[in-house]
Amino acid sequence: MATRAGLLKRFFSTSMFSSQTTAAANAKPAPIPSTTLFISGLNKRTTSDKLHEEASKFGEVVHARVVTDRSSGYSKGFGFVKYATIAQAEQGIKGLDAQFLDGWVIFAEFARSRTPPGYLASTENNTHQAEMD
Repeated sequence: MATRAGLLKRFFSTSMFSSQTTAAANAKPAPIPSTTLFISGLNKRTTSDKLHEEASKFGEVVHARVVTDRSSGYSKGFGFVKYATIAQAEQGIKGLDAQFLDGWVIFAEFARSRTPPGYLASTENNTHQAEMD
């Protein structure tokens, strides 16, 4: 009898569509291939020079930067690498993704462009306002 009550409780407490709806709402669009890579999972001691050195094994690096905290100067654990061409950036992803750098596993992907603050909210409001008219 307890298992039947447990099954009924589970059946009524979850929706069979909730995981699909949540996954679709949280899914980010695939990044557009570009020459800039986003590198995450960096060790706090990894420097921009070390990142440049590792990334240059896979193509011509124009610029490499580890993002640091303004007040402390310590790494925030991520950075950016800009390659000369998209083909070299793709090689950089293949070479850097899921590899060890300074003892930590790092991840590489194409960088996503930033949307200006408030841009999404104002666009949604304008769309909603147009629907109401």
